[in-house]
Amino acid sequence: MPRHEEQNAGPAEMLKTFVPVTLTKDVILNRDPELRSSGGGISCVLQDGEVFEKAGVNVSVVSGFLSEEAARQMRSRGKSLKAKDGKLPFCAMGVSSVIHPKNPHVPTMHFNYRYFEIEEADGTKQWWFGGGTDLTPTYLNEEDAIHFHKTLKEACDKHDLKLYPKYKKWCDDYFYIKHRGERRGIGGIFFDDVDSPSKEEVFQFVKSCAKAVVPCYIPIVKKHCHDSFTPEEKLWQQLRRGRYVEFNLVYDRGTKFGLLTPGSRIESILMSLPLTARWEYMHNPPESSKEAEILEVLRNPKDWVH
Repeated sequence: MPRHEEQNAGPAEMLKTFVPVTLTKDVILNRDPELRSSGGGISCVLQDGEVFEKAGVNVSVVSGFLSEEAARQMRSRGKSLKAKDGKLPFCAMGVSSVIHPKNPHVPTMHFNYRYFEIEEADGTKQWWFGGGTDLTPTYLNEEDAIHFHKTLKEACDKHDLKLYPKYKKWCDDYFYIKHRGERRGIGGIFFDDVDSPSKEEVFQFVKSCAKAVVPCYIPIVKKHCHDSFTPEEKLWQQLRRGRYVEFNLVYDRGTKFGLLTPGSRIESILMSLPLTARWEYMHNPPESSKEAEILEVLRNPKDWVH
């Protein structure tokens, strides 16, 4: 199993790494441990901040037995899991974060990187890594989109030039809200079930992706956190957050897995949801508006780096 450096780092320190102190003025800091015999983790949440309405980091290291529902979900992805006496021991560890800013000109950002291991009936172990980083803007800023994607591409290119285009497309396909016909945001990278060429090589790749989180996002936050905005722009942000909620509760695999895992902590699983959101019946923005511009990109993903 790879060395899990985040296990020894306090989530408050990690939150300061991903959300610098200069951006977290006048916030309430909730540090909420989850301890149990099978492992646990800590959720750290900033709320009602000057820049961020809600931002959080989850760190978890857990083990136990897969529920039948969780095992079924994995088998549906092509996993051949052979249980012993109906049980599948597993261990999982990861770090994740979701940041919902106050200003509608600052995008929401999400990242998650994780390691999973299962022991089958004959004692053999299956392992894989998964994760990704993606951006969900309320309004489109092409310069920001290019910066975000280029930074992630550079992290991927250190390991294999084929990774970014592959994982960029995977991200666009994964964060698709089928009932709306649009993506949750402008994407980034996403991957799962990665188990080659070797555990150490994949781990090094995942670390490169995690190290790219701050440089791909924080410059965008600093650039726009003091932008002026109108009540109408704030309303559009609330409506886009409604779409965010729809994806997370209807389609997101991580949310589903968490809810299906016995003894899981609901507050940590639902930490990704925004503090506020809104739904309006049959809301359609005017043609050629800034709101219609972002919808066009969400319906037809772009290549931001070529």
